[in-house]
Amino acid sequence: MIRLRFTTAARLICVLTAITAVGVPEPSSAATGTTTAKKTASATTASKTAVRKATTASKTTKSTARSRRLRAARVRAAQQAAALREALEPRFKFDETGNVVPDVRAEAAIIYDPENGKVLWEINSTSRRSIASITKVMTAVVFLENSPDLTREVVVERADVRAASTTYLRAGYKVTTGDLLHLLLIGSDNASARVLARVSPYGSKGFIERMNAKAQELGLMTTSYADPSGLLADNESSAYDQARLITYASGDDRISSIMRTPYYTVNAGRRQITIHSTNQLVMKGDVDVQAGKTGFITKAGYCLATLLRLPQGGPQVAVVVLGAKSNPGRFWETRHLFNWISTKAQDWFGQVSDSSPQTTSQVPAVVPAAN
Repeated sequence: MIRLRFTTAARLICVLTAITAVGVPEPSSAATGTTTAKKTASATTASKTAVRKATTASKTTKSTARSRRLRAARVRAAQQAAALREALEPRFKFDETGNVVPDVRAEAAIIYDPENGKVLWEINSTSRRSIASITKVMTAVVFLENSPDLTREVVVERADVRAASTTYLRAGYKVTTGDLLHLLLIGSDNASARVLARVSPYGSKGFIERMNAKAQELGLMTTSYADPSGLLADNESSAYDQARLITYASGDDRISSIMRTPYYTVNAGRRQITIHSTNQLVMKGDVDVQAGKTGFITKAGYCLATLLRLPQGGPQVAVVVLGAKSNPGRFWETRHLFNWISTKAQDWFGQVSDSSPQTTSQVPAVVPAAN
């Protein structure tokens, strides 16, 4: 009996020792699956929460960006309205002789009589400034001087449209040189200027050289060109030179007739492109425009060179405004100058028909020597 108890006790001790040595057995496969499912569910919940937070953040960001755009648009609209109100009001001042003369907000301006080359009024008219797309007037003059075939069809290349800023064209379009001239002078299309220069007898580089040579031939002493479109700020001239150039260019009806056109449709293969004049004086038709060209880049400001006919079939005057503060400003400054000279027309134009030197005190002008 004693031996049995000892044996049983010994066995119990051995079993307990084995259990302790082996440790707690691994959980069953069912238990493992339950734990994994819980972890997966937890991860899914966390993922959904992260997605919801990201979606909310994205909506908030978009809403904030939209609000900023709306605020910026309201600010721009207010600034444009203020600029228009200011531009609508003509300004005048007394000159050194006590006469009332225009007081423009633009950096430079001129009223020029193309009949005899006299300056009727000016401010900073010989100052050399960037002229932006008014450059295209010379581009048209140079392209047309060799009487090109305006029905010739050419293909627009990638280099023509690359970084062209304002253009209706795309690489691969097939257009005539006549249509390119309309794009150039009505829509102020920069790529069209590049194409015309490239397909001209001079080639792109030679074309710019010819533009500068032509300026010298015309006696435009403050004028130089760096590209045919006016995108480069190095295209420079003065109000006086541009008054003379717009007068010269208007003598070619191929140029002036296009400049007077408010709308035009270009056929580019199977595509049709309708363009509108950038010149509001042409679009509104409240002034008799004989020729004109707009221009804008940041350095130049808002520019406009025009040849206008005075009321009742009166004489022509060239009015050039350079460096206006706003888009409507250049057009209203031109209107104000035109209206002012119209009130002086009878006295002034009757007097300048005389061969005697200019002496009228109504025209406080510094008269640059005609070249």
